[in-house]
Amino acid sequence: MEALDILSIHDGRGEPQAVTLSEEVPLTIEARGRELATLLCSPDHIENLVTGFLFTSGIIAEVSALKEMVVDRERFRAVVDIEGGLDDLIFRRVYTSGCGKGVIFHNPLDVMQRARIDNGFTISSGRITSLVLAFLRGPSEHAQTRAVHTAALADRENVLIFRDDIGRHNALDKVVGQALAEGIDLTDKVMLVTGRVSSEILSKGIRCRLPVLIALGAPTNQAVKFARLVNMTLVGNVRGKRMNIYSGETRINHYII
Repeated sequence: MEALDILSIHDGRGEPQAVTLSEEVPLTIEARGRELATLLCSPDHIENLVTGFLFTSGIIAEVSALKEMVVDRERFRAVVDIEGGLDDLIFRRVYTSGCGKGVIFHNPLDVMQRARIDNGFTISSGRITSLVLAFLRGPSEHAQTRAVHTAALADRENVLIFRDDIGRHNALDKVVGQALAEGIDLTDKVMLVTGRVSSEILSKGIRCRLPVLIALGAPTNQAVKFARLVNMTLVGNVRGKRMNIYSGETRINHYII
């Protein structure tokens, strides 16, 4: 974050004021001398962001495929060494509706068709309420600047990882990148996000095999259809004890408040 002086007007009177603003930088990711993507992002947890982006965007299937990463924080450039070919990926970019210009390297429908989530994970609506409360009270830049999104990973009892970014996609990727770095099994975890859930946010969750995705905002119609197709539990519009279950309601014990 950066402190800047501004002019604040209240009741028709102007006064100088110091405010704290969220930072935004263009991060270029390169592999073998070729640009994979340039992400508009917050300049923290860059290694998490790059790892999570490579994984959720379909460039690597396992974190072990990322052999090396060198980050230049002065030029905001990350050079990675990854296994596998890149030629096909360059021609399979799908530009998304994310903050800035998001990009994934697969058609979400390809992921949906082979990714049905049929594990036995369950959670009560009461636990969802508690996790969202902890999420809102967590160490978030959003509370200070109102200019970033937050994502978090939780088990049934506690929030494990918080990450902020100016982009919803980036915040989620940072969480995934940290989880991969720690070797956390995502198949029995819950992802919490601020804002809406679009189909590309949903597809990132599916690539991680997450059984439950919880959003403070609402999903799009395509996100709901995709969630139902793969049997992911999608919860949105959470306000206190009120919430909407758009998909996978059998995982939610909704009688326990």
